[in-house]
Amino acid sequence: MKLIVMCIPPLTVAGFLWVSREVHHRIPPTALFALPFAFGHPFLYGFVNYSLSMAFAFLAFGLWLRLARLGRTGLRAIVFVPISFLLFVTHTFGWGALGLLAYSAEVVRQHDLGHRYHRALLKALPHALVLSGPLLLMLIWRGGATSQQTIDWFDWATKKLWLLSALRDRWQAYDILSATVIPLFLMAETIRNPRLAFSRNLAASAIVLLISFLILPRIVFGSAFADMRLAPFFIATLLLAIRFKGAPDRRSAPILASIGLLFFASRIATTTFSLAKASNEQREMLKSLDHVEPGSRVLSLAGHQCTDDWAFNRHDHLGGMVIVRKLGFSNEQWIVAGANLLTLRNASSFGDFAKDSSQQAYPNDCHNRHASIDQSLATFPRAAFDYVWLIDPPAYSHATTAGMQLVWRGPDSMLYRVVR
Repeated sequence: MKLIVMCIPPLTVAGFLWVSREVHHRIPPTALFALPFAFGHPFLYGFVNYSLSMAFAFLAFGLWLRLARLGRTGLRAIVFVPISFLLFVTHTFGWGALGLLAYSAEVVRQHDLGHRYHRALLKALPHALVLSGPLLLMLIWRGGATSQQTIDWFDWATKKLWLLSALRDRWQAYDILSATVIPLFLMAETIRNPRLAFSRNLAASAIVLLISFLILPRIVFGSAFADMRLAPFFIATLLLAIRFKGAPDRRSAPILASIGLLFFASRIATTTFSLAKASNEQREMLKSLDHVEPGSRVLSLAGHQCTDDWAFNRHDHLGGMVIVRKLGFSNEQWIVAGANLLTLRNASSFGDFAKDSSQQAYPNDCHNRHASIDQSLATFPRAAFDYVWLIDPPAYSHATTAGMQLVWRGPDSMLYRVVR
């Protein structure tokens, strides 16, 4: 799993660069501005399957463009049938994104072949339909999952936040500056500088991704942040569309390359520091699992603030390591029909502490949250759990831990055994 996650950013960057080369016939210096979005909000938030599928999608899009440029559309139709299934199994959204990218690029290619745009829209359909095979799997997969919700449409304030958060990590001003001012500077320079232009091919793909981002609700089939996930890739695709007309200008190209390289290096450096800090914190917290018996049922309570901070709460689902390392039960898993590979037995014995959000422990003076830490400690079903793991908790009354034995304490967490 570590190797897979480590491969996601370089695979995404490779996809960006391949697409840029196929469209522009070289990699322009402006492509450097798109590369930091490989470490975008979805990846840092933890959408690993989705991020991997988007890396595959851009690599596949590069191959789609190359085979079209070589006139090998027949071979492309054959090759992309298995590719579409690979993407679908990785994550549904990656498959959908490839469909949008491939169709928009094919429309532009058909137009370049001499068809008017209304005819090009129709001519491109048979080419894109080679990617439609997983629809059958989707119908089977979702056939028994009718209870899932698709809600929160056209929340413009939240969509604005997603665009500002495209590179969200730990430092709000710096992250917003990186996600907005730097790309806007490059786009303004493209409009100002007569030597720069937008590729119609990638501009069309960026517009299609933007429209999809605006149409998508926040929750699709019970999966949250559906629209958020597209924001970094829309911005990256728009930046990849920028190129020099003809050969790069000898005056402006080195300047843009230097700014782009500085932008890329600064984001890599700060993201590395941020992840290293979180890793060191989690390594200390996970020492508590050395004191947990295999197969145990662990109630994890991770500390939260009353209001959401810009910096990620990176410990919210750390309790899931109980499953990985101790083959036990953890209460912070979300149970979604048609999505889980594990099933929960004896769910009724855990009451309200069987699924996601039961692990969130808020300060006692919060009035806008569903449960304070004292409420959780006082009301959880003690017969159902063997341990209570407090992860960076807010202040709590020690009276609520009566009948529990402290077995381990670290800098930011502690482990209690429930005494029968």
